Amino acid sequence: MQSEDWREVLDDEGETTSGPVAGLTIESESTALVRVNPQGDLAVIALHQEGIRLRQYAEVRVVAADGDVKDATNDLSIIVGLKKAIEEKRKEYVGPINDHLGAVNEAFKAFVEPLLLAETITRRKILDYRAEQEAMRQEQERINRLRIEAAEAEMKLKGEITESVGLVETAPVQPDRYRTEMATLGKATIRKFEVVDFSILPDEYKLPDMVKIRKVVTAGATIPGVRTWKEETLRVTSKREG
Repeated sequence: MQSEDWREVLDDEGETTSGPVAGLTIESESTALVRVNPQGDLAVIALHQEGIRLRQYAEVRVVAADGDVKDATNDLSIIVGLKKAIEEKRKEYVGPINDHLGAVNEAFKAFVEPLLLAETITRRKILDYRAEQEAMRQEQERINRLRIEAAEAEMKLKGEITESVGLVETAPVQPDRYRTEMATLGKATIRKFEVVDFSILPDEYKLPDMVKIRKVVTAGATIPGVRTWKEETLRVTSKREG
């Protein structure tokens, strides 16, 4: 008999499935048991109630002597232990879910990969075609400009043009939109960038490496432009931890 905090997940047929799909061999389990109701877990409830009791005691606690500090230290040790216990219970619930989620995501990543490649290849071929057509059109226009300039120069020199200019036919400008019975393909322009000289980049666009700064400051070193100071904090180490 399953308790109420477990749920059973079945496939569409209620049984295992296997077989080749696009070069993949699929072997999946038909049933997965997942804990989904921590609110109904007696162990979790007990930990939560203990946490509520400690919070209530902390709210009315008075620390006025060294003995009070020692009592509070004991409670802090208990709190640390309860936090770890709750975290372990959380892992009991999310661990199998995360494992299954990772496996599902990897499977669907493989399923969608051919489509992503097909999309990338198709888009690139369209862009390459448009770029080639535009390059050809610009070259045709360049040739015509040179021929017209040559004809104009001959006119200035001789007062006449001795032979036909003979302009080449230019390809039409590529359309901004293609319409089919299934879709419309539109041209879009996006801006891209790269930082070529970080030294002249305005300060507002320079982000400090906080992780690296913290390591240097923790080691006791100083960094120009960084103010450091010390604050007292508390570290609780339970005797069972060493």
